Amino acid sequence: MASISNQSWDSQSLQNNPEIRSALEVEAVNVPTSSSRKREGSGRVVEKDGVFLTWEDLWVTVNGKHGSRSILQGLTGYARPGELLAIMGPSGCGKSTLLDTLAGRLDPKARQTGDILINGRKQSSLAYGTLAYVTQDDALITTLTVREAIGYSAQLQLPDTMSVAEKKERAEMTIKEMGLEDAMDTRIGGWGAKGLSGGQKRRVSICIEMLTHPRLLFLDEPTSGLDSAASYYVMSRIASLNRRDGIGRTIVASIHQPSSEVFQLFTNLYLLSSGRTVYFGPASATSEFFALNGFPCPAVQNPSDHFLKTINKDFEQDIEQGYPNALPTEEVIKILVNTYKSSETFKQVQKDIAQIHEQVSETLEKRKRAGFFTQCQVLTRRSFTNMFRDLGYYWLRLVVYIALALGLATLFSHLGHSYNSIQARGSLIMFIASFLTFMAIGGFPSFVEDMKVFERERLNRHYSVTAFVIGNTFSALPFLIIIALVPGVITYYLPGLHKGVDRFVYFVAVLFACMMLVESLMMAVASIVPNFLMGIITGAGIQGLMILGGGFFRLPNDMPDPFWKYPLYYLSFHRYAIQGMFKNEFEGLRIHNMPGRRPTFINGHVIVRDNWQAEMAYSKWVDLAVLLGMVVFYRALFLIIIKLTEKMKPTIMGLMKWNPKKTVQVIANPNRTPLYV
Repeated sequence: MASISNQSWDSQSLQNNPEIRSALEVEAVNVPTSSSRKREGSGRVVEKDGVFLTWEDLWVTVNGKHGSRSILQGLTGYARPGELLAIMGPSGCGKSTLLDTLAGRLDPKARQTGDILINGRKQSSLAYGTLAYVTQDDALITTLTVREAIGYSAQLQLPDTMSVAEKKERAEMTIKEMGLEDAMDTRIGGWGAKGLSGGQKRRVSICIEMLTHPRLLFLDEPTSGLDSAASYYVMSRIASLNRRDGIGRTIVASIHQPSSEVFQLFTNLYLLSSGRTVYFGPASATSEFFALNGFPCPAVQNPSDHFLKTINKDFEQDIEQGYPNALPTEEVIKILVNTYKSSETFKQVQKDIAQIHEQVSETLEKRKRAGFFTQCQVLTRRSFTNMFRDLGYYWLRLVVYIALALGLATLFSHLGHSYNSIQARGSLIMFIASFLTFMAIGGFPSFVEDMKVFERERLNRHYSVTAFVIGNTFSALPFLIIIALVPGVITYYLPGLHKGVDRFVYFVAVLFACMMLVESLMMAVASIVPNFLMGIITGAGIQGLMILGGGFFRLPNDMPDPFWKYPLYYLSFHRYAIQGMFKNEFEGLRIHNMPGRRPTFINGHVIVRDNWQAEMAYSKWVDLAVLLGMVVFYRALFLIIIKLTEKMKPTIMGLMKWNPKKTVQVIANPNRTPLYV
């Protein structure tokens, strides 16, 4: 609701009003080609290799319960090198949707029409190193220092043609450019660990994406969660990036409610309301546009506050109570939208876009990143460092495992070789192979945090999915070996299981394989159910079914054929773990028979075959090989799911595009696979 007396508004008279038209006119800009070299007074080349981004008649629609709903409605505009374009509007106006659509991160469920051109061309694949996207959430590895986080990222993103020293120099230079030199050796910090402030974390996120010197930079609400001082400092650093590195960088940022100081940093402003263009042009001319339409900004009020209050429909009833004669907000928005569409400003925007299309036709060359082996090496070192410092990843689990192992050792102490020891040994082995390995699910929350970092870095193509899987696998090996070995010693020797170093080594190997298998299974679950709470429930449910179908609680010959035996019994990894441990424990062992029965001793082979009904057609080493094969399978499944998701989304988005104008999408998710892949 606008605080202005109700009066008769005629859009045609506004359109023909010479005062308004002259005020809205924008000086025509001669748009140079990207191959031209326009120099500032300092002599730097500022538009060489720049990126011109244009969009025309852009619609985004999403299907809902009550039919399709347009989120963006016929938007037209551009972003040029050396300029900072701010996308502003009330909550739910389509800021993030517009930003994500321009960056190629539109949700496949949304439908898009209109043209988005890069340097006058449609680019289905934007060259690596050209585009960078800084998400609203700072997905960072909290255990790393600023120097380490940006240093590792530099080694991943920059090509192998650069030496390690050159990459380190680039990283430190970027840190200094963002004013983080005093926090270089401070850990980023997160839950339960004090570290950087919100503004510093945001600058670290920007640093990581600036390492390749991208020509086109998108930022989703970079001041979200920051106070006014931190917001200004972050935005001033962002604004200073538009003419660095010898090129004119194109910067597009969505921002919710900037302070007056931050507002002055904007070159151009794209003001949205309910998916419609209220104003697009120089930010400095916005106040005049509102004033000439009857909505002047008070002298002591923040201009952005005034603009948002004028076009915000969410609190219309509350405002009506204070301004009984005010115009309805929807009518105010219509006045501004119609005036803009009929203004010389909009006509000039269309001319500028046409001129850009005519003169700019450079094809962007793809830059190189680090090679595959370098990616694997760096990711392994980074992941190992994170796992070592994160107490919840493995160290807390090790303490729990040791406590459980001591409990098992005391509960099953002095097993002996009586007939009753058969059941006792079986119960001990069953608990170790199922419930003890079940605890490996405890590392899932930490892995989900890693997945958030992976999704952000993968969207900007810092490295391949295969390199991530390999790095995560090799970095976890030392910790899993320790977790299998230390509790293994306690639960094997104190109760008095079958003596022999070779049998102990096999016991630990099966325990290690089971723990790694559970982690691999949870990786596959995480690729489908990214929410850590739902992931834990799903993973626990899957393992619960596998434990029931493993052949201990119900012997294989007694299991119902449908589902439980075929196929669950053969798919459950507990079957192979239990049978392998049974063979390792009982074969070569002689157990006293029940008193009065013959023979006096029972051969362990017979116990495994008859009492536990294990498969005796193959040795225990085959069971171990199957477990290791399942580890490879589940990790490969994780890789395949991620790959298929990335391959299918662009196809789905292509099929979902409509030719009719009246459609387009809902809020785009910044964690989606980019169109420019």
